[in-house]
Formats: sequence, structure tokens, C-alpha cells
Amino acid sequence: MTTQIPAAERSTVDAAALQVKRTRHYGRWAGMAVLAVLAAMLINTLFTNERFQWGVVADYFGTASIVQGLLRTLWLTAAAMAIGIVLGTVLAVMRLSPNPVLSSSASAFVWFFRGTPLLVQLIFWYNLSALYPKLSLGIPFGPEFVSGSANNFITVYVAALLGLGLNEGAYMSEIVRAGINSVPPGQREAAEALGMSSRRILFRIVLPQAMRVIIPPTGNQLIGMLKTTSLVSVIAVPDLLYSAQMIYSSNFQTIPLLIVASIWYLIVTTILSIGQYFVERRFSRSDNKPTLTFAHLKRIVTNGRREATA
Repeated sequence: MTTQIPAAERSTVDAAALQVKRTRHYGRWAGMAVLAVLAAMLINTLFTNERFQWGVVADYFGTASIVQGLLRTLWLTAAAMAIGIVLGTVLAVMRLSPNPVLSSSASAFVWFFRGTPLLVQLIFWYNLSALYPKLSLGIPFGPEFVSGSANNFITVYVAALLGLGLNEGAYMSEIVRAGINSVPPGQREAAEALGMSSRRILFRIVLPQAMRVIIPPTGNQLIGMLKTTSLVSVIAVPDLLYSAQMIYSSNFQTIPLLIVASIWYLIVTTILSIGQYFVERRFSRSDNKPTLTFAHLKRIVTNGRREATA
């Protein structure tokens, strides 16, 4: 005679009979072992290979020429990014414009400056006087108000800013355009229904919401720009890399001076990465907030009218 076990007791018996076994991740352990061996080899060669000459690295790490080169690198990075962000925003708005002349002109600009190497652009701007020996400012096809030699206007710093800034503007325009396109079309339609102007819609409605998408790649571009400024050494701009090159060209300590420059680049990029993390976290707070509604737009318009009449 078969005894029937109640369903509740059966589940208890089945659970007791089960044995929980941990999943064995042999691949993870193998990968950890390989990385541990490589890390040990790296540490060993850093401390046992005398050709690194850490004493020379320490001697030149804080010298005046290296620090001045670092300051010029930071200045070039900030100035080129400022040009790129402003120019990229203008180009992005032009590309989204219904005017075919504006959109096609912006597209041509982005196509050209993204399609040619940055190093070629830097050398081109540096040698602009070979193409235009004299630069002038005046009425097109009319009288000239100011004119002078191109070599006096296009210095190495101007050539570096033109090459870095214009090239960055082409890339930033795509970032800003992607951010603007990420804003739902209903936001613009609601703002237009309230009678807001296109300029006000852009700066009060679209761009604030697009910043969540624009900020992360812009931070990456900033870090990339810091390292890209090393290309200006080919046109004799005394940045961090060029300063290191000038030193090791006289004392032939190539590797130690390159290590000095690399350490400074690592320090600055680490600081920028930390700042990027906090900025991204600030703008990501909008993910937990409700989408901008018609009532919010109406409140913005009402407050703006009160400010205008005050």
C-alpha cells in the first residue's frame, strides 16, 4: 500500500534533499593568476632595471622648464576646449537648422576637420604664410582696414589653438547634436504651444536636458585634448613634451625625461577623471526626477514674464 505524502511535507523533504553547490569559476582564477604574475614581473623590472634611472626622474620632475611646459599644456587644453565647445554648439545648432545653407555648411565643416589628421592641420596652420603671405581685414572685395604679414599674426600659439580648437569643434558638434536629439520632441512642441521663442526653448528647455548626454563624452574629450596637445611639439610650442625633449636632446637621458612627462600626464588625467565623475553624478540626478511636464513649462514661462516686467 502506497503512502501519499502531503504536498507541504513533500516540498520540505525535497528542499532538505537538495545540496547547494557553488559554481566553480576556473577561468577567473586562471586569469587572476596570470595578472598576478604579470604585475609581479612589472614591479620587479621597475625596481631592478637600473636603466629606468629613477634618480634622474626625481631630479627633473619639478624643474622650472618642466613645470612651465606643464602650465602651457594646461593652458592650451583649456583654451582649445573652450573654442571647441562654443564652436561645436554653434555647429550642432546649424546642422539641426531647417535652413539647408546652414545645415550643409556645418556638415561640410565637420566632414573636413574630422576627415583630415590633426597633425596635418597643425602643420598647415603653422605654414599658412606660404599660402597667404599677407592677411588683411576689411570689406570683402573692397578696401582693407588692417593688413600685415601672416607670420606676425599666425604665431606658434595661434597655429596650435587654430588646429586644436577647430578640430575639437568638429567632434564636439556631434556630441552636442546627439544630446539635443536625445530630448523628446514633445518638450519642444509643448514649449512652442506656450509661445516660447526658439532661442529660449534651446537655452531653457533643450540644452539643460541634453547636458546629461553631453557631459560624459565632453569629459572624455577634455582628457583626450590634454594628451593631444603633445602634438604641438612638432611646431615648436614649448609644452610639456617639448620641454622634456629639449632637456633630453642635450643630456641624452631620453627614457627618464619621457617618464617624467608621462607621470605628469597621468597625474593631471587622474584629477580630471575624478572631476568628471562628480560632474556626471550631479547631472545624473535628473534620472530619478520626472520628465519635464506642460505644467513645468508653464511655470518657466510665467517666471520669465515676471522677471521681464520686474
